[in-house]
Amino acid sequence: MTQVDDLSRSVDAFDQDTSLTVVVEMSEASWLVTGMVPGVDRRPLKKLKPDPDALLRLVERWRSEAEKTGRTIERVALAYEAGRDGFWLARWLRVRGIEVHVIHSTSVAVSREHRRAKTDRLDTEMLMRVFLGWLRGERGHCGMVAIPTLEEEDAKRPSRERESLVGERTRIVNRMKSALARLGIRGFKPKLRKAPERLAALRTPEGSAIPANMLDEFRRDMARLAVVREQIEEIEQARLERLEQAPAARPNAMVHLLARIIGVGIETADMLVREVLSRNLRDRRAVARYAGLTGSPDESGSKRREKGLARAGNARVRRGLIQLAWRLLMFQKDSALARWYRARTEGPKGARKTTMIVALARKLLIALWRMVTTGVVPEGFVLRQIA
Repeated sequence: MTQVDDLSRSVDAFDQDTSLTVVVEMSEASWLVTGMVPGVDRRPLKKLKPDPDALLRLVERWRSEAEKTGRTIERVALAYEAGRDGFWLARWLRVRGIEVHVIHSTSVAVSREHRRAKTDRLDTEMLMRVFLGWLRGERGHCGMVAIPTLEEEDAKRPSRERESLVGERTRIVNRMKSALARLGIRGFKPKLRKAPERLAALRTPEGSAIPANMLDEFRRDMARLAVVREQIEEIEQARLERLEQAPAARPNAMVHLLARIIGVGIETADMLVREVLSRNLRDRRAVARYAGLTGSPDESGSKRREKGLARAGNARVRRGLIQLAWRLLMFQKDSALARWYRARTEGPKGARKTTMIVALARKLLIALWRMVTTGVVPEGFVLRQIA
């Protein structure tokens, strides 16, 4: 069976006398490195330039210091907090035999003082405390981030780039429509391919042509819109070609399977697979939690209230799933999930539809996860025929 990602605690036995534990506080200008060296009473602290070779030399020097005291270092565990540098350092160090972990930033408990002191030195001490607790196998100290391969990271780029380009296309169109509305011109559609040719013929209600400066601005916007449209088409065509070249690959097979569901397109299927479904998550709770579709209760004494979605997971997946849940009600009306939703929202005492759509999105994500991992099609789902 495929090993799942349970990164809330370490499953390997931790022997502090034979383990060199290192924590790195990373910033753009410098790295602050602290370690727990067996046989050395002091806790060394070293500031380095952002240089992985210098970090590796420092770790080897601390290993030598431990060996001089008669200790044998059998394990070198290094951790740093997830941030702008991503995972390149973790991959680089793992190739060189260092056990590396990336700490999830929001999983580290911090002081709730109104004006707490915060320095790089204090941050490294805090990270060392939670890292040691995690290494001992205790839950609740911190959570680790799964370190993806370079290929897995690269596979997410087309979907994310397309989303960014679609947003840029929407901004250009809305900006043009707003400018035309200020002139009293309505009904013009900038997305049409012949729209640039029709700009000069537009007239205001007074019968005047579009002012010269605004007309030049519109033409530049049209040129940008054409470039964005062309790039979106290139991304979509490249995705189809990759799916055709390796249809049996695990992520591509998942995309093809999801795309068979009526109401799910290639873009949505590819986003879900690359962002969440291809990850080896532990169970259905971990799947829903990764998407941020779990609740955030606020309970203290007799007070009981719900603060809404946690929103701590992948926002891209969460937005896509809520949109997909609305499409499910349109294209899969007879499915068990659609019936479950209607049973709870219809009638005078039905729950709010916008509230229940989140619950439907959570159930939908879990159903799709089970479908791509076990092959079980959700009850009542209608699939497209294989060509």
